[in-house]
Amino acid sequence: MWSVSSLVTSDATLDTEDAKHLLREAVRTHRNARSPRERTQAGEAIATHASEIVADAGCVAVYAARPNEPGTGPLIEHLHSRGIDVLLPILGAGLSRDWALHKPGGTLEMRAPGRPPEPEGPGLGITALQRADVVFAPALAVDRAGVRLGQGGGWYDRVLEHRRPDAPVVAIVFEDEVCDAPLPRAAHDRTVDGVLTPAGWWFVGE
Repeated sequence: MWSVSSLVTSDATLDTEDAKHLLREAVRTHRNARSPRERTQAGEAIATHASEIVADAGCVAVYAARPNEPGTGPLIEHLHSRGIDVLLPILGAGLSRDWALHKPGGTLEMRAPGRPPEPEGPGLGITALQRADVVFAPALAVDRAGVRLGQGGGWYDRVLEHRRPDAPVVAIVFEDEVCDAPLPRAAHDRTVDGVLTPAGWWFVGE
């Protein structure tokens, strides 16, 4: 059975970035092979489990998932149905980081290759993340200590500097992307506070 844990290597000849690159390629390949039905079911289950995490939230930062990621459409719909403000990341001027409110019924558009779909805007500025009571972050894998393997651009590692200290960051992954072995970690990598999968969720250390 495939799992990220089986891919983690202790090869001392690999530096951190090389090890992360190999893991990213393996996870992306496996994600691309998942069926549309599995992705749909994953998105629905994630929304159900997330309802417990956002029970007291007034504003939540999330993201519009790309086709091979665990779906976040049902989660976004759930947040809207509860009257929770939804912040989605957008690409600001000059590739800067920004956030915008996504309103019920609002459109999403892919504005740059490799970027997730974005709302129309307007951009609220990078510090808008301080409004969020919970931050859901994308990941390719996450380990039991909360080390997150991102896409490689460092966008979330930089943007999370602006969240409130009391707002938990929760990574969303498929269940077999939770790694029992320590993932490679660079000095700038930020850990997450919790993990959400189609099978359930948990906070790091619990």
